Amino acid sequence: MEPYADLNLKNWIDAGKIPGPKIHVTGPYLEGEGNFRLPVHELLGPEDARQTVEFWADQGVTSFKAFVHITTGELRAVIDGAHKRGLKVTGHLCSITYHEAAELGIDNIEHGFALATDFNSEKKPDICPPTTEQSRAAFLALTPDSPQVRDLFQTLIHHHVAITSTLPVLEAYSSDRPPLQQRILDVLSPQAQAGYLSQRLLQLASRSLKKEMELERAFVKAGGTLLAGPDPTGIGGVVAGFGDQREVELLVEAGFTPVEAIHIATQNGAQFLHEDDRIGTLAPGKVADLVIVRGDPSSKISDIENVEIVFKDGVGYDSVKLIDSVRGLVGLR
Repeated sequence: MEPYADLNLKNWIDAGKIPGPKIHVTGPYLEGEGNFRLPVHELLGPEDARQTVEFWADQGVTSFKAFVHITTGELRAVIDGAHKRGLKVTGHLCSITYHEAAELGIDNIEHGFALATDFNSEKKPDICPPTTEQSRAAFLALTPDSPQVRDLFQTLIHHHVAITSTLPVLEAYSSDRPPLQQRILDVLSPQAQAGYLSQRLLQLASRSLKKEMELERAFVKAGGTLLAGPDPTGIGGVVAGFGDQREVELLVEAGFTPVEAIHIATQNGAQFLHEDDRIGTLAPGKVADLVIVRGDPSSKISDIENVEIVFKDGVGYDSVKLIDSVRGLVGLR
C-alpha cells in the first residue's frame, strides 16, 4: 500500500544507509471494483491495469500482486504487461478462481488453498462470492483425493504456477495456537500488542489449518512447487522474520521433513526468482548469504529460532544487537 516507501527502503539498504535484507519490491495492490482499502487504487479496467503495470515497472518494482476483486480482463492485462518486462505476477484471489488464473498465466498464488473459490457453488464469473462461509465449508470438505482437488493440482502444475504457503497467519485464527512468545510481543508497539492479545481471546477452534497443511503436502507430492512466507497480517502477532521461522516449523508439522521445509523456504524461493545460480543453497561460488543457528534444525526444527549471526554478501550481522538497537522505537514513531 506504500510502494514508494518500499522502493526507498530498498534503495537505502542497497546504498548502505541502513542495515537490512535484499528486497524484491512488489507494486501496489492491483484491485478491481469493490476495493475497501483507502490507500488502494481501484482499477478502471484492462487499460488502466496495463498503464499501472507500466508505470510501476518504470519505478523499479520487480513483481505485481493481483488482489481480491480484480477482473479477468484486468488480470490478463497485468500478466501480459508484466511478462513483457520479465516480471512476475502473484495473487490473493477471490473474484478469479485458481483455475482461471493459471490459464491466464499467473506465476504464483498466495496463501495456499484456503482462499480458492474454485469449489464454491455460488461462485459467478469475475465476482467474489458475497460470503466466505460457503467457500470455507467447501474447503473443509476437500481431501487430496477429491477429483476437483487433483484436477486443480494438475492445472497448476501444468501451467507452472507456484503456491505460497502462509501457515502462520492461518494458525493465528485457531484459538489454541500459536504459542505466545515474548520475543514477538517485545517488537510490537503497545497498541499492536494489546490488539493482538485481545483478538487471540476471540478466536474459535478451527480445522482450516490442518486442512491447509494436508492439501499443501499433497500438492508437493503431486509435483507442485510450494513457496513459503509469513503474511504478517490477520489478527496480528505474525512478525516478518520470526514469522518466517514459524512457517518452516509449521511445514514440518504438516508432514515435511525439516530439510524439505528448509528447502521450500530457501531453494524453492530462489528458483522461483530465477536466482538459484546465486542464492538459495550452499555451494562454492554462490553468494555468502547465510543464517547461522545454534543447534541442528535438520533434526530439531525449532532450533531454527536460535539465530546467532546472519551473513549478507559475506558480511555478518548480529541479529540480537540489531533488534536491541531499535527497542522502544519500532512501532512507536
